[in-house]
Amino acid sequence: MSSNFSRRAFIKKTSLGAAGAFIGMEALATGAAPALQLSGTPALLGGTPLMTKDNWVKWPVWIPETDEPLVLEALRSGVWSRAKLVARFEEEYARLLGAKRCLSTVNGTNALIVALNQLGVGAGDEVIVPPYTFVATIQAVLVNGAIPVFADIDPHTYQIDPVKIEEKITPRTKLILPVHILGMPADMDRIMAIAKKRNLLVLEDACQAHLAEIGGKKAGTIGHAGCFSFQTSKNLAIGEGGAIVSDDDDLMDRCFSYHNLGFPYGVAPGAVASGSVRIGGKTRMAEYQAAIGLVQLKRLEAQTRIRNENAVYLRKRLGNIPGIVPHRLYDNVTQAAYLLFAFRYQQDQFKGLSRDAFIKALSAEGVPVSSGYTPLNTQPFIRDALESKNFRSMYAGNLVAYKTYMAQNQCPQNEALCKEAVWITQNMLLGSAADMELIAGAIERIYKNADQIKKA
Repeated sequence: MSSNFSRRAFIKKTSLGAAGAFIGMEALATGAAPALQLSGTPALLGGTPLMTKDNWVKWPVWIPETDEPLVLEALRSGVWSRAKLVARFEEEYARLLGAKRCLSTVNGTNALIVALNQLGVGAGDEVIVPPYTFVATIQAVLVNGAIPVFADIDPHTYQIDPVKIEEKITPRTKLILPVHILGMPADMDRIMAIAKKRNLLVLEDACQAHLAEIGGKKAGTIGHAGCFSFQTSKNLAIGEGGAIVSDDDDLMDRCFSYHNLGFPYGVAPGAVASGSVRIGGKTRMAEYQAAIGLVQLKRLEAQTRIRNENAVYLRKRLGNIPGIVPHRLYDNVTQAAYLLFAFRYQQDQFKGLSRDAFIKALSAEGVPVSSGYTPLNTQPFIRDALESKNFRSMYAGNLVAYKTYMAQNQCPQNEALCKEAVWITQNMLLGSAADMELIAGAIERIYKNADQIKKA
């Protein structure tokens, strides 16, 4: 089956939950792979690329005939602030996750800020965080006046290491903030056991982990609360948007109040007569955002299955190439989200070809990849926060002394990963089985010609 047919079938059938892109996966897995011109000249050296941008599903997926009616209805209604569609989106997303409550926000960053705030995180507190995450995770801690404490990662799963978490707990530790980074679940069983033993709160940053599962339970529903992002690149794409989920009614009532300028829970936007009961912000989701989210929700389960099946195949295939070390999942992971498919690149196995040159060569073959994150714990915004007037007034000098802080927050495993990681984006995992084989073939072509590419 051709890649183009696979994509057409996917677009047509995914809203019904069909995974049509996987016809032929079994044949590929048993060795009936398409013939690849691996011996040909690498594209970077003037050869023909193995793939083109047309191989990949365009993201975000948008089908005008099925997706636009609800959005147009929302726009034409004139009711654009939070109302019935936002409430409906929250109900459907909570039901999909198996959570009691969901509160939507304007973006995932503000979901984290609101949740941390209403979990009582503030001045004088420490929050244990991973160094391998997007900057928003750490900014949310700092905005609430708390100090992020970095616990290094597991080098195989890229997730925060529970052993390192225990080492970083102090009397000031208030909360553990695991991040299911790249859509691969953290070791929540061990993290929750640590939290219970040490009487700590757990907020899951599941912004990249829509429908990921640990032991059949959805990421974001295991800790005291969980947060999600619906930014355009995410698996549930709205453009901007976020959500908090929890089974704690009191917490969710407070979060609702905070995200609505501190008005009491249940007060509708624009109803100001009641007066505010707490400090708050204005982070409400709009109706047209919710309309986009509702139509995207219809595809999420089918897309997640496709990504996982492709990732399983690709991980096995790449594991046979010298110098390519695919990520691992914990044994209790029953489903990943795969916002990104990641592996470690070992340049010594590629005749000393640098990671940058490898990425350039692979991109030239029509497989656009990136190097991912740089270390967070060394970025200037940390120093800017610790040396700010607010932090100096909230903490004793030794707690915000930058040199001391840096010495206590070294993460060597993360630094090594940041030098070796290569990312493949989630929309590429929505391709066909043949596409996955072509990705592996492109890497093999570079491996076989690493000397010539390096010299060039």
